[in-house]
Amino acid sequence: MKAIRDVMLAGVSLAVIAGVSVSVAVAEDEYFIGVTSAQSGYLAPYDQPAYAGFKFCIEEKNAQGGLNGKIPVRLEVKDTRSDTAETIKAVQELVDDGAQFIVSPADADPTIAAGQITQAAGIPTMTFAGTAPVLTAVGEYIFGSYPADNQQATVLADFATEKGFERVYILKSPDAAYTLGGPEYFAEVFEKNGGTMVGESLYSLNQPDFSTIVTKIKSTEPAPDLIVTWAWEPDFPAFIKALRGAGVTTQVMGGDVLDTPTIRGLGDVVSGVYHTSGGFPEEGSDYADFVKRYEAATGSPPDNNYYVNGCDIANMIEQAIAAAGSTDPSDVRDALADIKDGKGIMSNFTFAGTDRMPLRPVVIAKIEEDGTKSFVRRAMADPDKLPQP
Repeated sequence: MKAIRDVMLAGVSLAVIAGVSVSVAVAEDEYFIGVTSAQSGYLAPYDQPAYAGFKFCIEEKNAQGGLNGKIPVRLEVKDTRSDTAETIKAVQELVDDGAQFIVSPADADPTIAAGQITQAAGIPTMTFAGTAPVLTAVGEYIFGSYPADNQQATVLADFATEKGFERVYILKSPDAAYTLGGPEYFAEVFEKNGGTMVGESLYSLNQPDFSTIVTKIKSTEPAPDLIVTWAWEPDFPAFIKALRGAGVTTQVMGGDVLDTPTIRGLGDVVSGVYHTSGGFPEEGSDYADFVKRYEAATGSPPDNNYYVNGCDIANMIEQAIAAAGSTDPSDVRDALADIKDGKGIMSNFTFAGTDRMPLRPVVIAKIEEDGTKSFVRRAMADPDKLPQP
């Protein structure tokens, strides 16, 4: 997996990181969080709900006096439009304006770009839901928030093995660390479990036609009994429609990006698909309580895990400030990196002893015939099997 790290880090060259200065343009009695979020473009299905959940919980905290009941938060959000250049511009503006914490988009690629600025400025930075573990290689100020792809892939591969699957075909794209790494991590663990990878195909992001790939899958011998991909929208809908349209009924499993109402709304073609996730709102849980509060306040239920993970980022920042006893960026960074068994709503989280990708339980969910999702299991990744980036 070293190739993924090299590709992603070499792909971002930012002359702007040299000599970054941070202005002090924030009142002493408030905490300034800058948010770079794709409110439009291909990342919007993930960033929009993540920011909505984050903003909701920050507003809840501000109504009670602020973080830890005493530090009001000032939020400023900039739309990156799912574009790396826009992300760089937005982050630089927020850093120059005095942001004390940066929340970056829900993907590794723009987070790596943002991180090269914030790392140089010494500003702690956390991705909304970027899960490619290579993103923290930028430096010690960069943090994940969601269970990393190697954690998700390990739990999913163990589940697939227990279900009796033996031959997997993986579909991946080299255009993003997420779409490349997830299937590769899965295949590594699946083979350790005794399974076989019988084929793989590459696709391009926003590829409209998957007919050639589907033909290749149909002609693979021995035939796969499982297909695994970390494809997101609009690629996964295009692929699954082509696959089922060609009469291929092979079981499909995927990453957390399948946890969207758009995917669940595809009808029969996604019925029975399994995917990873970060949590599930079981009755009586803190997550279920969040769903009720959010719906009561906004009139709309949060329909995926990105909402609640956005809220948990607010909780992570609050707990780091409490542990640090300070809002100084360096102190907050150190305290965040030392949190063990922190209190979350989606799940608890641990950064201590990690490379700043949190250890969190992974949920496996199933898309049902009626377009709902059902809980299958929750598990921590086996550390002895965890692939390294």
